[in-house]
Amino acid sequence: MKQFFVLFTSFTFLLSFAQEDKKKQQEKIIEQYLTNCAQKYSYVSQMSKWQNCLDEGLKIDSTIAYLWQQKAMPYFKARKYEVGMTFLDKAVQYNRQRWQPYRGFMKCIFSKDYKGAIADLEDCKKQFGNLYVMDHTYDFYIAISYLQLNEYAKAETILQNYVDEIYKNRQELEHHTAYFYLGIAQYELKKYNEAIAIFDKALKIYPNFSDVKFYKAICLALSGKEGYADYMDQAKKDFQLGYKLNEDNTSYETYPYQLQGYFLGL
Repeated sequence: MKQFFVLFTSFTFLLSFAQEDKKKQQEKIIEQYLTNCAQKYSYVSQMSKWQNCLDEGLKIDSTIAYLWQQKAMPYFKARKYEVGMTFLDKAVQYNRQRWQPYRGFMKCIFSKDYKGAIADLEDCKKQFGNLYVMDHTYDFYIAISYLQLNEYAKAETILQNYVDEIYKNRQELEHHTAYFYLGIAQYELKKYNEAIAIFDKALKIYPNFSDVKFYKAICLALSGKEGYADYMDQAKKDFQLGYKLNEDNTSYETYPYQLQGYFLGL
């Protein structure tokens, strides 16, 4: 038994050493072929050079998930979703815990594969818990996906739980985007008074949030209350001043229900 323990301990040590050595080798490859090669080029105007650098690194070690993700990312930003997804799938293959949540996000916000996003993120919840990806929990993007599938009640329930969780567990923090989408779910469910109350919470955090003012104006009109013209005018002015939905990736993709100039006659 003692001999077995010694052998097991030795094996564990050697395995750990080998894994650490592989990690260091992969970091060197990333530095050489991403940092010192691909990132010297613009993937907007020099895509082939960007991709060639990464391909050279992957020839040495095809299991480096981060290089596969870096191959995928520019294609998503160029809206070549199917091309990008083939590379992102490889990133998930080699590092599921890091890149499957990101893939779920990309399916939700970029490629608009809402059922695929829900499947990816629900699986991540089962495997890793309801963690964060791109500033929000997996549930946030699941809820947005349900909004886009017209399953508004499911979206409302998830988003209500999300805003409650933020408030209770993160030092009474509130998030204007979370309130915006909860209000949208209630608007779609024709719960106009509830939506107005939630939109007001978003405006307390982000007073010039044009997207919220636009949908609040609609809710006011549909519920027979005054204020439609005033809020629609404010929405137009704030939109023109750049006070819009301010998630990091709105410069690349339009988020669900994101206010557009043509909504306002611009």
